[in-house]
This record gives sequence, C-alpha cells and structure tokens, in this order.
Amino acid sequence: MTARPPFAALRGKTPEDCFGRLATPCYILDEAALRQNGEILKGVADRTGARLLLAQKAFSNYDCYPALAPYLAGTEASGLFEARLGKESLPEKEVHVFCGAYRDDEFDELLRYADHIVFNSPAQLAKFGPRAKAAGKSLGLRINPECSTQEGHAIYDPCAPGSRLGTTRAQWDARMTPDLVALLDGLHFHTLCEQDSDALEITLDAVGSKFGDVLGRMQWLNMGGGHHVTRPDYDVPRLERCIRFAQETWGVTVYLEPGEAWALNAGFLASRVLDLTENGGTRNAILDCSAACHMPDVIEMPYMPPVFRAAEGSGDDNSNVYRLGGPSCLSGDVIGDYEFDHALQIGELILFGDLAIYSTCKNNTFNGMPLPNIWYRRADGSLEQLTDFGYRDFKYRLGRAVD
Repeated sequence: MTARPPFAALRGKTPEDCFGRLATPCYILDEAALRQNGEILKGVADRTGARLLLAQKAFSNYDCYPALAPYLAGTEASGLFEARLGKESLPEKEVHVFCGAYRDDEFDELLRYADHIVFNSPAQLAKFGPRAKAAGKSLGLRINPECSTQEGHAIYDPCAPGSRLGTTRAQWDARMTPDLVALLDGLHFHTLCEQDSDALEITLDAVGSKFGDVLGRMQWLNMGGGHHVTRPDYDVPRLERCIRFAQETWGVTVYLEPGEAWALNAGFLASRVLDLTENGGTRNAILDCSAACHMPDVIEMPYMPPVFRAAEGSGDDNSNVYRLGGPSCLSGDVIGDYEFDHALQIGELILFGDLAIYSTCKNNTFNGMPLPNIWYRRADGSLEQLTDFGYRDFKYRLGRAVD
C-alpha cells in the first residue's frame, strides 16, 4: 500500500509556520484538500454515471459542505439529525438515510428531510414502508451478502457472524412477502472499511450470487461506503468496472456513499507537549490533546494517526522514541509510540494528520476536557475560526441549560 500523504496539504510549510499562532488543541480542516478529493470522486461519477454521496457519519462539518457541493449528489445520514443537517446544508441535493431501526416518534419528521430511506429488516420495512411510500419516498432494504473481506477490524465488519446489520438471503426468503417486495425501489449493502476496490469486486460477486434475481426488479443499488477512493494507490479503474457491471447486469442506478474518501488527509489536530517524563526506559510526552476525547478511533479501532516528522516507534533504545499520551486520568489514553527525527521539547507543536474524519463528529468532554476549537484553512491559506467552545459546552451536555 502506498503511504498516505497526510501532510501534503501543508504545501511545504512547517506546522509552526501554518498553525503556530492557534491555541491548542485544535482541529484544522483544509479546503484545498477537500476540493482535491472532490475532483477525484467526481471523476468517477462523470465517467460512470454513478451518484456519490457524502456519508456524514465520518465527516459532518457543514461549514465545509460548500467546498464539496460541486462534486457530490447528496448526503447519507444515519438518523434524524444527520438527515436534517444534510437537507438544511445542501437543500438542492439528495438526502439518503439508513438506520438500524427507526423510532416511531421521529419518523414523520424524518420524512420531511429524506428522499431515500433504507430499512434494515423486513419488519422495519413492514412497519414504516407504507407511510414512507405514501409520502413519495424511494425505499430500499439493506442486504447482508454474508461476505466478509475485513482483516483486523472486526468492530467495523457488518458481515461478521451474528451481525445485526442487513437482511440475509435466508431472512429475505422467510419474511419478504410480495407486498413488501413491491414497496422496494432499491437494495443497499455496506460491507467495507478503508478498503480497495478488489474487496468491492469480491463483495459484488456475492451480492449477485445471493440477490441477483431480486436486483433485476430494482431501480437502484447503493454499494455503501468504505471505498478509499482518494487514497493514492486505490484502484479506480476496478471500481469503475464494478459500477458498470452492476449497471449493465441489473439495469440499476448505482450509488456510493463514502465518508472518509471525501475528507481523507484533509485535516489536522494540532497539539503541544505539556510535559516529558520517563518510566523504566519509556519516554512519555504528555500532550494537551487526548486520544480518548479528541480522536476516539485511536482507541476503538485501534490505529495510530500519522505525526509530522515522526514514524511509529521502534523497540530499541533510540532517545527520540516517545509514547504520546493525553492529560486525562485514563491510563490507556495513549496515542502510540513514535520515533521523531529530533528530541522533543516542552511546548513543541505536535501535528497529527488525517484527522478531519471521525474526530469532530465523535469527540467528547470526558474528564472535563475542553472541546478543541475547529478552524477552516481556506484555499488561499487564510484561517477562519468556526467554533468557540468553552465551559458552557461541557456543562450543558450534562444538565439544565441555565446561564
């Protein structure tokens, strides 16, 4: 796999040059990098006729949506609030929604925002489908092709044994009546996570084997997300062959709903070293940012985000290997061991790359940790502050909002 270029958006400058005046920790979202990703994705749409959506679960910083608007067909939401955000922020675009189970007390409001609604099970389709159809919505059912291509990320594998996500062929045969099938306009599958198009090709073969007879009666097929299209070594021609195969074989409109690909390598988290300690040969750098609070996927996935002028640390006695961790009380609030090309200093700026995705939409205030502010780096290099978080934001997540 070709190394990602997480710091290409710095355009040859140092983090201190670009962001040294900003109070840390803070996120920086890069307009030029977002547009570059958009150009790549729109190229796929233009060449194939596929319709590409932004999965807001990965990136929902709506101030940046105007930069992506020329490239996308719409947004994908996981529930009511994301659907409303998509409709309000991009009113001229499509809004697609998938949720593991919909709430009765929210569904009528959801119908105000959504254009396509995908159900997870025949029971949900039976309960809400007639109401959605009467409102003029396009309906889909999420299928589970029972084809796992994941390695090492079981938490993100919708095809794992016992998965609650998607309808298997056995469930379809047992529960999908002719009346329910008649409600459907399309099928949806989502099985990938940060993968290349070879995994999609394998999955699409399984989809055809198990649901090909059904797809011929559908208007559209949504191939979900997890397609790392904007990664430098991604096999775009193979992706386009998969899209054309579906179009030609089943006569469907193809949707893709990547999340990461739109904002891959388009953001940073800037932090500073608060203290340097040592324990049994392990050199610890305590930062003002937290894995648990500000980049929770580091712990959940787990993974190590790239760091400017550093690589994953080795187990030798190199004096420039540091274990980067947060200031919280959680012993496991550790980002990872990194080998720097220099000795760290207290107060030094540490820049993490590829943190536009799954960061601002997942962060939290555990330990009373302040939310990092969000900055937007415009294409001309100017910086715009988007947020002004403080004590109020911490307090009012916990109780009555009284000034």
